[in-house]
Amino acid sequence: MKTCLVVDDSRVIRMVARKILQELGFNVAEAEDGQKALEYCRGHLPDVILLDWNMPVMNGLDFMLAMRQLPGAGNVVIVFCTSINDLDSMVEAMQAGANEYVMKPFDSEIIRSKFEHLGLIESDGSEF
Repeated sequence: MKTCLVVDDSRVIRMVARKILQELGFNVAEAEDGQKALEYCRGHLPDVILLDWNMPVMNGLDFMLAMRQLPGAGNVVIVFCTSINDLDSMVEAMQAGANEYVMKPFDSEIIRSKFEHLGLIESDGSEF
């Protein structure tokens, strides 16, 4: 079973994401900031990371840049999930190594669609 690390300072967002990801068949781990996520990744590289941008201690972009330096981390899929919706930030995240970008608020259909597009889950045959 694939693992997804949800990195967000909002407990509610982590809880909602956990429910959606478990329904999609993922084991889910959580971290409330980039530093805790980096500590997790040093011991267990997940298959995918659902990553917030604005967090205390270490933001999402700094976390992603540090995490990508870990052995084997180039294979980890990173989906930025944030309320920052300006094009420059999206481009910056993608150029820095993100694989996809999801806007908050999100729902199960959005996550399913992005994860299908990335090849992380099988298509359920429905149209969006």
